[in-house]
Order: sequence, then C-alpha cells, then structure tokens
Amino acid sequence: MTELKYSSGKILSEKVHKIGLLALGSHLENHGAALPIDTDSKIAAYLALQASLRTGAKFLGILYAASEYSYVKHGKHMPPQELVKKRLKPTLQAAKKCLNLDKVVLINGHGGNVPIQEYLAGLEKELNLKILFNNKIVEIEGPHAGTGELSMGAVLGIVDIDKLEEHCHFDEHPEVGMVGLTEARKHSAGIDEGANKVLKEGVCVDLELGENLLETAIEDVIKDIITLLY
Repeated sequence: MTELKYSSGKILSEKVHKIGLLALGSHLENHGAALPIDTDSKIAAYLALQASLRTGAKFLGILYAASEYSYVKHGKHMPPQELVKKRLKPTLQAAKKCLNLDKVVLINGHGGNVPIQEYLAGLEKELNLKILFNNKIVEIEGPHAGTGELSMGAVLGIVDIDKLEEHCHFDEHPEVGMVGLTEARKHSAGIDEGANKVLKEGVCVDLELGENLLETAIEDVIKDIITLLY
C-alpha cells in the first residue's frame, strides 16, 4: 500500500488532514437582477476553498441542497431536519469514510441554513464526527442581495453591472433586501430592518467592502480550523 506523505506541502500541521471543509449555500434562490440564483453557494464555496488552500484542510466541495425559514419564500428549499437527514448526513458519512476525517467545519453562506444547527449535536454523536458551524459571512454581509452580496459578487466576477439599476425594481425583484417579502418582514425584525435600510439607502457595488467581507469570513473559518487542531 502506498505510504501517504501527510507532511508534504504548505500545511498548518499533519493533523489538518483530519479536518474537512464543507460549504453550505443555496443553489436555487432569487437574488435580484444583478446576482445569480446560486450566489450563496458560490460565495460559500469560495470561502471554503480559500481556507483549504491556506491551511491544508480538506476541501469537500458544497452540499447540493439548502433549507429555509417557512416564512421566507424566494427560492426552492427543503425543511432543516430533512436537509440534515437526507443530504448532510450521507455527505459527511462518505467524506469521513473516504478521507479518514474526524472533524468538519460547515461554512454557511445562506441564512436559511441556520436552523440546521439544532440537529448537529445529534449528528455528531451518530457519526462520531466533531462538527463546527461557521456562519460568519451571513452575520456580516447585510441585507439579502444588497450592497454586501453585490460587492462580494463583484469581487468574484458574478455580478452583471449592467443590471444594477434594474436590481432595485422591487415589484419585479421583491427578494432584494426582502423589501417585497411581506410575510418575512412581518415575522423577523431583522429582515424588516434590512429591508428598510435598502429602501432608504439603495444598493451599490463597493469592491473594497466586498474584499473585506470575504477576507474577514475566510479568517474566521481559519480560526475554527486552528481551534479543531489544538
């Protein structure tokens, strides 16, 4: 059998090979006119890959499904418990077996995935796998499809600048800032606050902001990796 050279390359420690990084996003969610429907997935995958490149932790790709709060209706999602049981569990089982992992960081780029945290303790016990949920980018990016996501999207090259003006036609794109998602605004004070901010200030592309948001989130993931190492 081939002896694998775990000490090779630029890595934090040989122990980093026991840590996997799995991105969580949403592939089917409207993001206005200027951003694609898989914006959250692209951002989350970028964060996970960059953290992997800088540390040596195993890049596991991205989960091909997402959950959402019942009162937020701007995409196609599945209930949190179903996502964990039918999508996340099999993915982590396979990763653990194939790569000999014992720890995983879930890098979340979609706010609707936050409720799955309720089920992670049980999943840890079932799989005998330490799981951390990193939600930094969701916490700092601001309103949905707003300036934060537009700015990160511009850095990543996924924004159609020619559609920026159309982006804030809320009758056509009610999901921008969730301005037109009445039920969501009614159920969540945070969503309503963000919607009011977009209505008052509009949106723009700020490359410096986008770079800062991405870098802040990557560094936070790396902190989680270091925590799992030591």
